[in-house]
Amino acid sequence: MDLFGTAGIRGRAEDEVTPELALHVGQAVGKPGREVVVARDGRVTGSTLLSALRAGLESAGSTVSDIGIAPTPALAFASRGRYGVQVTASHNPPEDNGIKLFKDGTEFDRNAELEVSDRIAGGTEPAPWNEWGENEEEEILGEYRDAIGEFLAGRSLTADHPVGPGTALDSEEPLEGVSIAVDCGNGMASLGTPQVLNALGANVVSINGTVDGFFPGRPSKPTPETLTEFRSFVADHRSQFGIAHDGDADRVVLVDGDGEVVHEDTVVAILAEYYVRTTDVADPVVVTTPNASGRIDQRVEAAGGEVDRVRLGALHEGIEAVESSAGTVVFAAEPWKHIHPELGLWIDGIASAGLLSLLVASAGSLDALREPINERPYRKVSVECEEDRKEPVMADLADRLPDSFPEASASTEYGVRLSFDDGSWALVRPSGTEPYVRLYAESDAVDELVAAVRSDIEAAIDSIGA
Repeated sequence: MDLFGTAGIRGRAEDEVTPELALHVGQAVGKPGREVVVARDGRVTGSTLLSALRAGLESAGSTVSDIGIAPTPALAFASRGRYGVQVTASHNPPEDNGIKLFKDGTEFDRNAELEVSDRIAGGTEPAPWNEWGENEEEEILGEYRDAIGEFLAGRSLTADHPVGPGTALDSEEPLEGVSIAVDCGNGMASLGTPQVLNALGANVVSINGTVDGFFPGRPSKPTPETLTEFRSFVADHRSQFGIAHDGDADRVVLVDGDGEVVHEDTVVAILAEYYVRTTDVADPVVVTTPNASGRIDQRVEAAGGEVDRVRLGALHEGIEAVESSAGTVVFAAEPWKHIHPELGLWIDGIASAGLLSLLVASAGSLDALREPINERPYRKVSVECEEDRKEPVMADLADRLPDSFPEASASTEYGVRLSFDDGSWALVRPSGTEPYVRLYAESDAVDELVAAVRSDIEAAIDSIGA
């Protein structure tokens, strides 16, 4: 039995992520003498699930510190030196909930998740009555926000950046005079991003800035479609740019002054180049995923670093692999989710919001910050494929695609990726959660490339079904 997806346990609270499951997770994670900090997002079912989780942890012998309703990055921050459990379904709809596990500021790796699944499958039991743990309440939000402020202090573009050193920022209020709209989506960013940006001196307009588990303002997942009203607000009210978050504040979306969503890989490229240019290490590495744009590689290499790719949902594995080879990871990211190693090894959308704001202010505008980036056309396409066909289809494509595109170099480490001499590329991989084969492509002639690769995907699916 494997309970975990690419971001913890997640599903409907009524019949999947139930109080019974939360109790068992608590008993599987807890043990006598173990310290565990817990929190939840604002979902309606969160209080009940957290109570069951705490009961499981305490009956297993753990001492539990409850920080209440808090962003997932704040829980990760609080878990340094101990274990942590967050009850959240991130950007899922309000009827869902979920559980994310942490140890010492880092999400559980795959092996640790499988151990928890195996313990639950084998049956969990409480510790002897005289070993049961206790719980206490703990305040962490203020400390977390202060830590983000300290992490951001003094940050701006470097003299060797293509934009140049940019605007000199005030040391006390570096965002003074900067107008930023923030759509918290009635989620946990309401307790973090506006406060952090205000402390930096920004003029912040908060949208959907109250925590509400029904997500009345918009769906919790921030997409160009769900952010339509926010995008219009940014454009109409002359905010210099906008920032939007998902339900638990680990994702961040950037909106320009015209109300257009900035491509997630452009955001990664901006942050990656910044970290490479500001680090003191000799050979800085940026970890990202196979579907990430070549624009990231271009900016990282121009700054003197290198890019290492790892499968989706495995940024921590990529960081560990680089560090075990005596390398140094200065930044790690997959679409919308960023790890800032100087701060900690957790995904933190609030830290990203603050750093992006400082870089825009330093550059003088978001347009200036984006100018060095070659934003080639990028497409993501989903092709229907039944679950039992995925493996043979991918095996077929491992031969078919290199034959169809002999001018490209092919890699089969994470699906099938084709790389062309002009910087164009295409990636085909099976979805881990839905009945699709995903196609990602980036090229000046992206429509033609997508059409050609999609034709091969459909041919492979048809051949397996024949």
